[in-house]
Amino acid sequence: MQQIPNVHEAEPIPEAARAEIDALLQSGDLFRYTAPENAPVTLLEQDFAKLLGTKYALAVSSCSAALFLSLKALGLPRDARVLIPGFTFAAVPSSVIHADCVPVLCEVADNYRINMVDFEAKLDQTIQAVIISHMRGHTSDMDAIMALCDARGIPVVEDAAHSLGTTWHGQNIGTIGRVGCFSFQSYKMINAGEGGILVTDDADLVARAVIMSGAYEHNWKKHKGPEGQNDPELADAFATWQNQLPLYNLRMSNLSAVVIRPQIPELARRVTDGLANHDYMAEQLNAHPQFHVPAPLAPERRAPDSIQFNLVGLSDAQIAAFSEASAARGVKVQIFGRSTDNARAFWNWQFMGDVPELPQTRAMLMNACDVRLPVRLTRPELDAILAVLTGAMDETLANKAAA
Repeated sequence: MQQIPNVHEAEPIPEAARAEIDALLQSGDLFRYTAPENAPVTLLEQDFAKLLGTKYALAVSSCSAALFLSLKALGLPRDARVLIPGFTFAAVPSSVIHADCVPVLCEVADNYRINMVDFEAKLDQTIQAVIISHMRGHTSDMDAIMALCDARGIPVVEDAAHSLGTTWHGQNIGTIGRVGCFSFQSYKMINAGEGGILVTDDADLVARAVIMSGAYEHNWKKHKGPEGQNDPELADAFATWQNQLPLYNLRMSNLSAVVIRPQIPELARRVTDGLANHDYMAEQLNAHPQFHVPAPLAPERRAPDSIQFNLVGLSDAQIAAFSEASAARGVKVQIFGRSTDNARAFWNWQFMGDVPELPQTRAMLMNACDVRLPVRLTRPELDAILAVLTGAMDETLANKAAA
């Protein structure tokens, strides 16, 4: 019998990082601004902007920091209302509150994507910015979203923490809105333990974000335009904002950058392997009437390292029994709405104060399951996970029949 894989174990960091890490430790230059130019964080920003096809990138301490800086760099007034999906990670509404803004939640459908009817209804004259969370890598209808927001002059921030390598009509997710934010946390496609990065073509926005990230005094001069070239538009923006903005000190260290950079050449393979693993699992699960894996939208090519599926036709007791049976067999299935502290269930965001009710999103979360699928998994390992899930479901249904 195939051993159940540890789905929380990441790929090894590429060997190419080892020499860079050793050299960095010997130098002691872990601070991004120690070197006069071409520090590892600077090189990472150039590599990432080139990868995504944007003019600018700014590496920071986390994706949450990138979201926060994006909102601050937009120059939103205090208590600006920011529309976000009701299905996202708690860090997203937290970043809105941290930026002295007010999160407004919209409904999410059972395919994990924004309910466009509710989104449009809430996109009124009081909304001053939008964050689109491509939660677990599921892309909402970006054509409709951008048309609505552009018509109203509302800036869009893409939370692409789970979507590095995903495309929409062939365009990289994270480059469709005004600014895109990515994560390098351990359970993402590129793993630095922690870390984030924002990308944009807006020189004024990135200049503001650079200064607020912690480029004090004249360290902002070490930030250049595309591929390290001087950029007059960026220089003008820096000159405008020098000494005008607070410093939040959300920088990335050089040590994180040298761990990340050797993984960038691995991204294309990881995306291909992750998508193949996901689609194989989805086909097998969809053959069982109690599992449903929603299909992607037509323009979307996903880059998954996890799989989400809805439980169909089960009572609350059966859902609990399935969860217990799968855990007992070696695979822990996270059901987003079935715990008192899951940070992806909007009713647990008590820090918001008055949390609105979203009945469609709540119903989805009570049946939506999440299982990590690291891209390193082999077909036999996928089959072992499938055997656990289907075996746990058959046990659940058999127990009902026996009762």
